[in-house]
Amino acid sequence: MDGGRLCALLAIAVLSLAQRAHCRSLDDDYSSQIDNPAVLPYVTQLLYSRISNLTSTILTSQISNRSSFCIKDPEADWNRAFNFSSNLDFLTACIQRTNGDITRRLCTAAELKFYFGNFFESGSTNYLKPNKNCNLTSWVAGCEPGWACSAESSQKVDLKDSRDIPPRTLDCQTCCEGFFCPHGLTCMIPCPLGSHCPLATLNKATGVCEPYRYQLPPARPNHTCGGANIWADVSSSWEVFCTAGSYCPTSTQKIPCSSGYWHYCQQGSTSEKRCFKLTSCDPNTSNQNIHAYGIMLLAAISTLLLIIYNCSDQVLTTRERRLTKSRETAARSAREKAHARKKWKDAKEAAKKHAIGVHAQLSRTFSRKKNITHFEHFKILSQRSDIAEDLSGLPDMHPSTSSASEQPFAASKGKKMEGNDLMKKMHVIENDLYSVEGFSLDMEDKGKKKISKEKDIHTHSQIFKYAYSQLEKEKVLQQNKNLTFSGVISMATDTGLKKRPMIEISFKDLTLTLKGKRKHLLRCVTGRVMPGRITAVMGPSGAGKTTFLSALAGKAVGCTMTGLILINGEAESIRCYKKIIGFVPQDDVVYGNLTVEENLWFSARCRLSADLPKPDRVLIVERVIESLGLQTVRNSIVGTVEKRGISGGQRKRVNVGLEMVMEPSLLILDEPTSGLDSASSQLLLQALRREAHEGVNICMVVHQPSYTLFKMFDDMILLAKGGLIVYHGSVRNAEEYFAGLGINVPERVNPPDHFIDILEGIVKPNADSPESYKELPIRWMLHNGYPVPPDMQHSSAGLATLSTGVNLGNRLCTDAGNEEQSFAGEMWQDVKSNVELQRDIIRHNFLRSRDLSNRRTPGVLLQYKYFLGRIGKQRLREARLQAIDYLILLLAGACLGSINKISDATFGASALLCKIAALRSFSQDKLQYWRESSSGISSLAHFLSKDTIDHFNILIKPAVYLSMFYFFSNPRSSFADNYVVLLCLVYCVTGIAYVLAILLEPGPSQLFSVLLPVVLTLISTQTGGSKFLRNLAKYYGVWLITRCGVLLKTGYNIHDYALCLALLILTGIVCRVIAFFGMVAFQKKH
Repeated sequence: MDGGRLCALLAIAVLSLAQRAHCRSLDDDYSSQIDNPAVLPYVTQLLYSRISNLTSTILTSQISNRSSFCIKDPEADWNRAFNFSSNLDFLTACIQRTNGDITRRLCTAAELKFYFGNFFESGSTNYLKPNKNCNLTSWVAGCEPGWACSAESSQKVDLKDSRDIPPRTLDCQTCCEGFFCPHGLTCMIPCPLGSHCPLATLNKATGVCEPYRYQLPPARPNHTCGGANIWADVSSSWEVFCTAGSYCPTSTQKIPCSSGYWHYCQQGSTSEKRCFKLTSCDPNTSNQNIHAYGIMLLAAISTLLLIIYNCSDQVLTTRERRLTKSRETAARSAREKAHARKKWKDAKEAAKKHAIGVHAQLSRTFSRKKNITHFEHFKILSQRSDIAEDLSGLPDMHPSTSSASEQPFAASKGKKMEGNDLMKKMHVIENDLYSVEGFSLDMEDKGKKKISKEKDIHTHSQIFKYAYSQLEKEKVLQQNKNLTFSGVISMATDTGLKKRPMIEISFKDLTLTLKGKRKHLLRCVTGRVMPGRITAVMGPSGAGKTTFLSALAGKAVGCTMTGLILINGEAESIRCYKKIIGFVPQDDVVYGNLTVEENLWFSARCRLSADLPKPDRVLIVERVIESLGLQTVRNSIVGTVEKRGISGGQRKRVNVGLEMVMEPSLLILDEPTSGLDSASSQLLLQALRREAHEGVNICMVVHQPSYTLFKMFDDMILLAKGGLIVYHGSVRNAEEYFAGLGINVPERVNPPDHFIDILEGIVKPNADSPESYKELPIRWMLHNGYPVPPDMQHSSAGLATLSTGVNLGNRLCTDAGNEEQSFAGEMWQDVKSNVELQRDIIRHNFLRSRDLSNRRTPGVLLQYKYFLGRIGKQRLREARLQAIDYLILLLAGACLGSINKISDATFGASALLCKIAALRSFSQDKLQYWRESSSGISSLAHFLSKDTIDHFNILIKPAVYLSMFYFFSNPRSSFADNYVVLLCLVYCVTGIAYVLAILLEPGPSQLFSVLLPVVLTLISTQTGGSKFLRNLAKYYGVWLITRCGVLLKTGYNIHDYALCLALLILTGIVCRVIAFFGMVAFQKKH
């Protein structure tokens, strides 16, 4: 015992001295003590300290600069790769096998630099450059894979020497277990943790040293298989990796995973991992079956989506039902009151007739003059009392100011009726003419009225009661306004029918010429359209009717315009008044997945004055719905081509109602009666007639109206082919004017049809008329003294004598002329005109004019709120389409996850699906956006609201996809890491989809959305091995060189993970900015 303790103390002393003298060889110090069991552990510990110092020095200082792109924390990565402190058995075995000569066989810092430097330069460690020991003139057995040699005993070997490679050509042996000996080096390198490096055995059938893949060198019969030969990328050499289904606590041990269903071992594992709860693990498996978590996540997402969609839809349905109930109750109450007043009016009328008869009999003894005076006064008073009875009981938010002016009139009449009981009763009725419910009138000493404070109206019931009461009041006024003098006075003084700002448009010598082709679309058009009147623009096809309306509305682009357009006598741009101008396009540009009422309400919210009280807005919308006859379909979906909705005539009326609800001062309509039957057309014209009574200037293109509709117009502008005016004036005087030219309308022929047939050349003028239809525009110019274009003066020379004061040489209206051009010249002119057209469109879209409309519409934030509500409803009604998108993502995730080849292509597939779905956000409603934008609705609010709603899909779709993909493939990275990466990717590709949807038509945008991610994915995966880019932190130990190899080949940096995610987000933001400016710049103006 004393001898053993003495030997141990002696060994400790030797070790301490050896640690101070690093230059001395391990053999020189204690080679004779290796067989001593008490000394061997301390020798092993000493050797491990040297190896630790060597590897840590290499990782932290020698190659840290070159490996910084793949090693984030050198100390942590060293600890995970070369921390063998828990088990040094492989090192002890190597010491014994080499008889303590291990330090002369270990690679120095210079050789490690040479080995890893070759890797960083060429990306491979399979073939090394020639060096001092292995070259063309010196190739010993230790240069072969799996073998190593020792240095001379007199050679000083310093493991920390990073400059010179020591000569090693003696005593070549096979590499120790737990070490690998590269091909082209004569030294040993410890295998990292997670590897399995046993001695190889020769497979005589193939001649390969298994489990490695190198062969024995030729012409060396005594050479045998050695140890491991390479530590490289798993894709090029996986032999040293601990196989899946097993774990390797040291590089010389490989233990199968525990039997049962509790553990799993992935490739390169140093320990077995316990399976999660609710999962299953097969024996010796490399992954756990976590499908249960995917099903749970899918169920949770499905439940959340069902709750969101169903509850939201239920909330909207309940709210609409309550509003409908309140509205119907208010309408029924108003109708019942109106019916009761009518019955009382009829009974009172009978009593009045009887009283008039009695009064006539009693007054026969008086003078006839006095009788007539009293009788006429009683009659007028009776009529005024009838209107008062009709209006009584109707609340009014805006009490009429005419009541005060009526008081003196009533008082003066009352003096003449003193002593007459019947006249006193009538006097009381007249004094109570405007004492309606909702306010009271009191007379002051000076005769001025006092209006009590209006009752606050907040609830839906109060608002609807007010609205329908006002509608009933307007009906009464409409019925009486043309019957009695009192009715006319009441209409004139009633402020319930508010007069709007007047817009009168006058134009002189208005000429539009198509750029590049010098083709006239309008020529020398002079006239004006006045407020309070309905002007019909008619003419044959190609006469420029729609072009004329576009010119008046400031929407004509790609044309050269000459002449003058005045707004209220001032040379102002019509765009200054766009907030109070309504333009109804020929096509029914409405939202098909919204109801009739929702379409009208959105237009009213965004375009009416922000200061307008809600009761008044409700009144306006209800008035338009009733005037257009849309009560029965107000809650019906408008419908699209794919989904049936309301009828075509009702859709056309909704198209007009979108402009009527914003109370325009100028209303321009392009063929609003096309496709409507006679009854619907008359209903529409009656609604427009009411707008005209409020001072609205209405100008509309009509295509061959019926005689009834023709008589409902006030003015008519008749255009001939080439954009020349044939007639502009009152409808009543049209037949008289043409009769003066010898063109009489035959019996039972509609006048506008006859005029248009003549201008088309189908019907010739009367045989006794010398006129030709081509001379009719010249006749109009001569009739009004307008200048005649030079190219038409030869035709007007014979007609000039019929008109006086006409100067045929007037050059105010000139001809652009047509010059013959070559083919190349025409092509160049076409290209030039197209460029000018795009330039005009961009300039027109970005042109900003001062606002002269005196209407403060809601700002961007308030419109953003309205847009969110509208788009949210649209998305809820597209729930089935959203469900299909989610189902496709689930199938894609399940298919790609089951393949179990985790790569960028799998994420590219999900990004492709999300991009195609995002195209619908802006490609399906371009026409609606162009219409709203031209009317002054905020483009920014439109874009931001769509993007905000799409953020719901951006957040949900990655989770839906990963609920299948992640739990089928079970990658090393966490679910959160995968979700963050896919979230940023989907955000990026959604922005790209916006750009494609806005700048391209639907067909090309879908093609590009499919092609672009496929090409980018192929480019990103050309070098292969990119599957580790997302999971770098999960690959350590034996995977370290694989990580560096992948990053080296792909050019990525481990420190750029956050930067890459930020670039994805930035790309998405930049694409959204580009999409927004593209949406504003390249919108078409029709």
